[in-house]
Amino acid sequence: MSVMVDIRSVHKSFGQLDVLKGIDLQVRTGQVTVVLGPSGSGKSTLLRTINHLEKVDRGAIHVDGTLIGYRRSGDRLRELPEREVLKQRTRIGFVFQNFHLFPHLTVLENIVEAPVSVQKRPRQEAEELARRLLERVGLADKADAYPRRLSGGQQQRVAIARALALEPRLLLFDEPTSALDPELVGEVLDVIKDLARQGTTMIVVTHEIGFAREVADTVVFMDDGRIVEQGPPGEVLDRPRHERTRAFLSKVL
Repeated sequence: MSVMVDIRSVHKSFGQLDVLKGIDLQVRTGQVTVVLGPSGSGKSTLLRTINHLEKVDRGAIHVDGTLIGYRRSGDRLRELPEREVLKQRTRIGFVFQNFHLFPHLTVLENIVEAPVSVQKRPRQEAEELARRLLERVGLADKADAYPRRLSGGQQQRVAIARALALEPRLLLFDEPTSALDPELVGEVLDVIKDLARQGTTMIVVTHEIGFAREVADTVVFMDDGRIVEQGPPGEVLDRPRHERTRAFLSKVL
């Protein structure tokens, strides 16, 4: 099985605060990696470096064999122009915890916007794809609604459909259920589980331990900017080797 994401020795600081302290991680094609850890452990920053929403200070990230955000010039890395970074991002879907839908656009327009404006697809083709994706996430009847008319769970499912509209090679989820009322969490997790069954390569930052146990191929536990341990869910969640992992799980299980 090929490697979709290859993260090598990635460091990231904000001022004096070291947020990522030498991250090494590989994600194989078609697999689901769930990242757990306390607040402030660097999980969201790690996700944001994968599509160059945050620039790394040291190290390198490859997605599907392509160096993200930079090109090599001899021994140096030079940052790519913004338009080339945007092109790279079209292959990496990102679902945020707070939906980030455009409030002035209908559900259908939210999904169609990037394929038409960024990928230059014909509008009719983009709309047909958007309607198929809405059906896939159980919202075929909401195409003409505005985001404010939807529940949080419905808005997040639209956000997932929007990410899928670019037909990315990789999907990143940053705590996709943390902004939702408890009764709406399941409907979003069900969509992600369905994507997993279909072999979508995903990295999911979440606090949903049951979801991690059911869906993840690999569970990664982060603390203080480092990966403390990683492995199959049965090992990391049921037989954690590291004291920090045991302490974290004792609070959330």
